[in-house]
Amino acid sequence: MNHIRPAKKIDLARITEIEIFNYRLNFYPIFQNDVFYFRELQVSGQTGKYRNALDSLRVYDDGVVKGFIHVENREVKKLFVEPVLQGNGIGSKLLDYAIKKMDAQFLWALEKNAGLFLFINGMDSRLPGQKNSKRVQRKRSFVWNGKFQFRKVIV
Repeated sequence: MNHIRPAKKIDLARITEIEIFNYRLNFYPIFQNDVFYFRELQVSGQTGKYRNALDSLRVYDDGVVKGFIHVENREVKKLFVEPVLQGNGIGSKLLDYAIKKMDAQFLWALEKNAGLFLFINGMDSRLPGQKNSKRVQRKRSFVWNGKFQFRKVIV
């Protein structure tokens, strides 16, 4: 967790860039809205939305910002890692940090967000007695580590 720190103003463009790349990869195939994902969703137009949320943002920064988590009122609002760096434990470290240091207790997820459920299944396989990942995908919610809950939104 030593690479996780509070976000700064200078990080906002990078945070937004990571978010937009993930939105296009994970949500465009579901909603297929060209105007939104390729015209409206631009770094220059989205950076300002986090200016007043710096207190609730943490970044994974080992010299370069590689991911971020946004937590408000115990809810994980956003958890994104640079797509080419996913699968290296960055998301798990951010989530662990948010649970332990920011009192995060849940997040909502689109049922069709395959990337998130691969992430959950990866965490699931590391927990004793929690190795049946198909079980996770069938449930509307999943409690991880006895404290944190993933809640599905059916689309």
